[in-house]
Amino acid sequence: MGREEQIIKERMKKIQGLRDKGINPYPHEFDKKHNIKKCLKSKGKKVKTAGRLMTKRDLGKIAFCDLQDETGKMQIVFQKDKTSEDVRKKFKDFVDVGDFVGVEGKVFKTKTNEISILVDKMKILTKTILPLPEKWHGLQDKEERYRKRYLDLIMNPEVRDVFEKRSQILSAIREFLNKKDFLEVETPYLQTVYGGAAAKPFETHLNSLDIDLFLAISPELYLKRLIVGGYEKVYTIARNFRNEGIDKWHNPEFTMMEIYQAYADYNDMMELFESIYEYVIKKVNGSTKVKFGKKALDFKKPWKRMTMAEAIKKYAKIDIKKMSEKELLKFVKKNKVDYKEETWGWLVQAIFEHFCEDKIEQPTFILDHPLETTPLCKSHRTEQDKKFCQLIERFEPFCMGAELGNAYTELNDPVLQRKLLEAQQKMLKKGDEEANPYDEDFVNAIETGLPPTGGLGLGIDRMVMLLTGQESIRDVILFPFMKPEK
Repeated sequence: MGREEQIIKERMKKIQGLRDKGINPYPHEFDKKHNIKKCLKSKGKKVKTAGRLMTKRDLGKIAFCDLQDETGKMQIVFQKDKTSEDVRKKFKDFVDVGDFVGVEGKVFKTKTNEISILVDKMKILTKTILPLPEKWHGLQDKEERYRKRYLDLIMNPEVRDVFEKRSQILSAIREFLNKKDFLEVETPYLQTVYGGAAAKPFETHLNSLDIDLFLAISPELYLKRLIVGGYEKVYTIARNFRNEGIDKWHNPEFTMMEIYQAYADYNDMMELFESIYEYVIKKVNGSTKVKFGKKALDFKKPWKRMTMAEAIKKYAKIDIKKMSEKELLKFVKKNKVDYKEETWGWLVQAIFEHFCEDKIEQPTFILDHPLETTPLCKSHRTEQDKKFCQLIERFEPFCMGAELGNAYTELNDPVLQRKLLEAQQKMLKKGDEEANPYDEDFVNAIETGLPPTGGLGLGIDRMVMLLTGQESIRDVILFPFMKPEK
């Protein structure tokens, strides 16, 4: 019999032993009056608290344990002549590391100056069966930590700090936008027609109507419908689902915030984007500066602004505005750059991704993208008639080589919108899995009238990564996607 099997067998005996004595090892409730944080500040006072036992050191006449709840950890003491024999015996015979217990007693300071509770009363609240990971080794394996997040949270309390900060970040975002009169709304996760991003969707089926559905890849098209309907400032913090690769920046299920504002353009969205980041990081971290790996980042506005052409000129040493499609293709093949299509815009996009993205460390807006990269954005007001470069009013913020979001001056010409989505539908039928399907109802909404509008998307998970110094998206999602073990 292995060590764990032996522990399980012994604990099952203790559970039966408690029941034989008429003690319920799983009582319905406990009147916890004080958390550990408050107990630590209550020297000389009687307290009543509860938590999980993390250590147990029984020295005979005296026993020491660490009791942990969500606010911290505190020592509790069982001492002969001061703790009743009945309580000490129950503790010795039936309590193991990992169990939940409720205790009452007076807070005092030990000879080693550790604030502790001298236990008068104890109640077993949950008798555990499985042992916790060994104290000194903890839970170190990354895969196991993600797969069994509950153990990760028990053994590595600093992990809880990250997710508490994530909650604070979301609250600060809402606080900022609500102060500016944005209305928070909800959009469908199950959709008959997906759209709003270049991504492959997940498919499912609705049995009651016998129709195929898609999990949302973006809330964009629904939020624009709300602007058509008369709302002028809306946002949603939504889950998106994209059937794409998994790496330190990507998880198939992730959280995105999208914002739409009538009578605004991408310049307004740039100012809004950097203002959100600056407000949130000051609110949560108390400073615009943060350490990410070995890099010191500063999110103080204004952020640096570069056009995509300027970035390529700086890092790839070519001037795309003076190069034809043929010249770009020659350059791409010479440098072994992967590209999507042999068009001017997709070649430019490929060059930027290959030469520039990973060079951008400090928060930077990359402006004026090629026309081909999205069918939902307005043409650039000054660059649309140039010989080679057909550009749109789009920007992406980058930091540490990662895209933090996306924003447009939204396309509101219904004739052009119909034409572009029809072209996307043809690409989809030809096998481009990331092309947008044609959405007749969305086109009808634009035909009803979409005012000039600015829109932006902000990746929540990546924001949390940067503001908490976590270098993998799995460290900021409580339950990241994991391949099943069996």
